[in-house]
Amino acid sequence: MNLSENASQVCEYIEKIGIEYDIVTHEPVFSLEECQRINGLINGVICKNLLLKTDSGKIFYLFMIKDNKRFVTKDVSKKLGCSRLSFASEKYMEDMLNTCAGSLSVTSLIFDKEKNVSLAIDSDVLKEEFICCHPSDNTATLKIKTEEILNVFLPSLGIEPKIIEV
Repeated sequence: MNLSENASQVCEYIEKIGIEYDIVTHEPVFSLEECQRINGLINGVICKNLLLKTDSGKIFYLFMIKDNKRFVTKDVSKKLGCSRLSFASEKYMEDMLNTCAGSLSVTSLIFDKEKNVSLAIDSDVLKEEFICCHPSDNTATLKIKTEEILNVFLPSLGIEPKIIEV
């Protein structure tokens, strides 16, 4: 299996910390609709992964929300207790998380060496047994147990997510 450097680094990391996963490689996908086709192969919840920032550009969140839920900026901002959030540019994604639009996922946090990005998760995501996500590359999709993301992956990075209800 030919994986990109990012995907290889993500897979090596999650193997090192003892997480089992399934992986499917595929043509690049750029939309949730395209991801739905992949979901037919791998069967798990697909999330919108949004990189958000405050107006000051000093606070950043990777926000995970189920693909079928509506994202309302002011509601999420209020629940996170911060000023109005907006979408961060792809440059921030590249600089802080070594990834690009369409490839962003919770696994991208392994590249956040400066710990600039906090994680926020819609509570409905956590009700699912598995999370499907790109390994910071949209030509592959991982299927990982949600409890492994919460109890092994995130703690290994020193990340405590903010869980909110959208």
